[in-house]
Amino acid sequence: MAAVQRFLNLRAPLGTFVRGISTGVPRFEIFKVQSPEEFNEKVRNSKDPVIVDFFATWCAPCRMLTPRIETIIGENEGKIKLAKVDIDEHTDLALDYEVASVPVLLAIRNGKVEQRLVGLQDTDKLRTWVQNVVGKTK
Repeated sequence: MAAVQRFLNLRAPLGTFVRGISTGVPRFEIFKVQSPEEFNEKVRNSKDPVIVDFFATWCAPCRMLTPRIETIIGENEGKIKLAKVDIDEHTDLALDYEVASVPVLLAIRNGKVEQRLVGLQDTDKLRTWVQNVVGKTK
């Protein structure tokens, strides 16, 4: 018991070794839609292209798609934004865009849907699709 007590006395305070290092994708171009008004402001009225990810928290393919699409959006360094719409919270938006199953990705520019991608996609197909959307801005 004495050895354990000596060990505990030698330990540094817990906060001493904690560092905040982020290795993830910058989040400034990825946002979750909180209201229809926010959707109108950030998606429909955006001059830049926006990919809208219609998802559900209970959907396994949606959970698999999320890191893939977020990584690809991050690779494009602000040329395109990603809006995430939970269909259970915003059923009206899902109905407006005829989302019958999830996941669904829509490419929207100047308030108009340019492209649609339905279902879980591999990373290469997603990257090509996003590059095609971004390439139309030039």
